[in-house]
Amino acid sequence: MTKRRLPIAEHADTLSLKALRELVTGLMERADRADIRIEKLEAENQRLRDENDQLRIDNTRLKVDNQLLRDEIARLKNLPPRPPFKPSGMEQATSDTMVAGKDKPARRRGPKGDTRRVMRIEVLSANAPPGSRFKGYRDCVVRDLIVRPDVVRYRRECWVTPDGHMIIAPLPAGVKGGYGANLRRFCLMLHSHGQVTTQRLTTLLNDVGVEISKRQVIRFLTQGLDGFHAEDAAVLHAGLVSAPFVTVDDTGARHGNRNFHTTQIGGEYFCAFRTAPSKSRLNFLALLRGNYQDYVLNDAAFTFLEDRQVDPALVARLRAPEPQHFANQVPFLEHLAAKGIDIFDGQTIRPFAEAGIWGAIRHHGLVGNAVIVSDDAGQFRVGTHALCWVHAERLLHKLMPATPGQVKHVETLRTLIWHFYKALKAYRRKPSRNAVRGLQIRFDRIFSIRTGYGELDALLGRLGRRKAELLRVLERPEIPLHTNASERDLRGIVIKRKISGGTVSRSGRQARDSLLGLMKTCQKLGLSFWHYLGDRLGIGDHPIAPLPSIVAARA
Repeated sequence: MTKRRLPIAEHADTLSLKALRELVTGLMERADRADIRIEKLEAENQRLRDENDQLRIDNTRLKVDNQLLRDEIARLKNLPPRPPFKPSGMEQATSDTMVAGKDKPARRRGPKGDTRRVMRIEVLSANAPPGSRFKGYRDCVVRDLIVRPDVVRYRRECWVTPDGHMIIAPLPAGVKGGYGANLRRFCLMLHSHGQVTTQRLTTLLNDVGVEISKRQVIRFLTQGLDGFHAEDAAVLHAGLVSAPFVTVDDTGARHGNRNFHTTQIGGEYFCAFRTAPSKSRLNFLALLRGNYQDYVLNDAAFTFLEDRQVDPALVARLRAPEPQHFANQVPFLEHLAAKGIDIFDGQTIRPFAEAGIWGAIRHHGLVGNAVIVSDDAGQFRVGTHALCWVHAERLLHKLMPATPGQVKHVETLRTLIWHFYKALKAYRRKPSRNAVRGLQIRFDRIFSIRTGYGELDALLGRLGRRKAELLRVLERPEIPLHTNASERDLRGIVIKRKISGGTVSRSGRQARDSLLGLMKTCQKLGLSFWHYLGDRLGIGDHPIAPLPSIVAARA
């Protein structure tokens, strides 16, 4: 017999004792059934949570495996691997639009600035009916570009002197091999600044009406550039001597069907590129040494060896009362061998070679008081070093949190770092001794946090140990907090690599590095690269002073 359900709304005073007992029993049964359902739902919810966490972990592993496969495909295609995380938005998110807009020049309104250098004036007649009155002129300045070949036959006078010598009238400046300097200037400009390939450049010139071969265009781009190479080397030397900081970075490059590396060394007013088969610390120090080839064992070299924790017994053998100077690598290795150091053991000889080059760098006054700002690549960790905050924060993006709690911890730490980075930018704009101690304490608090997420805690501990390099801006407010300038400069190398592939000859590699470095230097100095090429090739009416002197004067 089915029990009769009593309405709950019925008042208890009107019920009998039996009906009241039935009501209470029914309510208890319903409560028990609700408890059972709740327990089942909680168990099901927990099962779904565990399953969701496992799916997150599996998804993370699949992402990692997929990225590894992408990197392997890129390696087989001789392409650089793509990073598995999105770029950081910390720099944009912490920018003060009001402060950022102060240094930008106001946008010009109204007529263009070139109306004062009108090259020719033409009067246009109007078809006016008889009886009209002349009311003057209405000016309209039109800008246009004329691209046409200019084939000139030079008739050079020939004279024979009384003593029998032949005198021939010289050709104008810049004419070489049947081609004028403006044509070479045009090729250098389009190839270096416009990223135009030699094949397209040859086609363009032929279509315009200049009969020229691809081989001749390549000669324009790679040969007879000794003056540019010398000025590029002088720019790097001037920058390393005078700049308060340098930012450095590197990227992959192809040369002679081999994987090379292009290193960028730049400051606020200069930029230089160097391509080599290695990107080791030894190679980087050799680049900082410039055109010098000597080795010096002085106090800076021995300090370098102590920092590298080289065997003190071996270091003691090299110590001498006065600095020791060696013209090149051969006498330096002979000296090491005479002191009982195994010069055929690469691991043993490498720190001594690095120390000898570092001693030469200091001996010649290079990187004197400059701070080297890098992305924490090991080869750049020399001298007074500072770390890029954007790359440090980007490490958070590499983490693969598997649970909502881990995701929350990562987001919280990212927010704290972003606020701290904004405070560092404010300090850099307006340094204050009172703010230094507060920023140091705030740094310690952030990077001593322990969340229970192992990978995140390990990362915070790692960054906390690099406190001196991350907070270098507190003692040197003039240095940047990031290496974004280096990455922008390297973008030209990356674009050229994607468009043109790689270089084949040594002269082609050197021409690419020198011209791209000079182009970037002109941009940083506010100079026209077109006018610079014209002045160096002996044409044009825009004289430009030597770039090294401008870099030194701006520092």
